[in-house]
Amino acid sequence: MADQTTNPTGVPGCTLCATPGDFGPHTAEPYSGLCPACVAAGKPTRDGLEMAVVIVAGQSLAAAEALSLAEAAPEDLAYHLGAVKRSLRTMLQLLAPVNGGGGR
Repeated sequence: MADQTTNPTGVPGCTLCATPGDFGPHTAEPYSGLCPACVAAGKPTRDGLEMAVVIVAGQSLAAAEALSLAEAAPEDLAYHLGAVKRSLRTMLQLLAPVNGGGGR
């Protein structure tokens, strides 16, 4: 089955969904070459970000729990302790109140 999610080279259109049109060149910029619908779909929502944080934190904790403390090398212990610390910090940031303000 051919890949229908990308445009052939030289044909103007969205690089993701192949919608016809000129959406600019496909460069290293995050949303370059994408139509407005694909750009909107690619922007993460708060719920999506929260779910990703919870999944990564759960994976880090599962890996740390699977580590045998009696047989682990010091660098393994340091790595897993750091991973658990980062996961905990990220989880706490999700629970922190969001300051209202103009910002960006």
